[in-house]
Amino acid sequence: MAEFVVPYHPTLAAYAVLGVLVLVQVSVADVAGIGARHVPGMPVTTGHGDFFFRATRAYANTNESLATFVLLTLAAILLGANAAWTNRLAVVFVASRAVHMLAYYTDLRTLRSTAFGVGLLCLIGLAVCAGAAALG
Repeated sequence: MAEFVVPYHPTLAAYAVLGVLVLVQVSVADVAGIGARHVPGMPVTTGHGDFFFRATRAYANTNESLATFVLLTLAAILLGANAAWTNRLAVVFVASRAVHMLAYYTDLRTLRSTAFGVGLLCLIGLAVCAGAAALG
């Protein structure tokens, strides 16, 4: 492993865990779609009362935040941002995505929104870390 990324090992491990979460989410959504006899490529229009809808939205929501997470963590690593804060924020972000996924599956809307908010705060924190490193 390149020497400059060693302090960011937890962030890199968070990438792997997030990759597994995405794999789980797409698999759950696919199996739920098969069970619902959904025609691939057609919109899912059933609503929150339907597990397939929730599984599809959980996956889509993670997918929507994935690029931002990768860009901000890579910027933080490459700019030499504070490793402790970068690692904490990356790990908490991934944990919040796992909670968000489970809350979406079980239709716990307040928990889902809270987990989303925690993840969003982590992304803002990662932006601050990367920005501070860029300016520093």
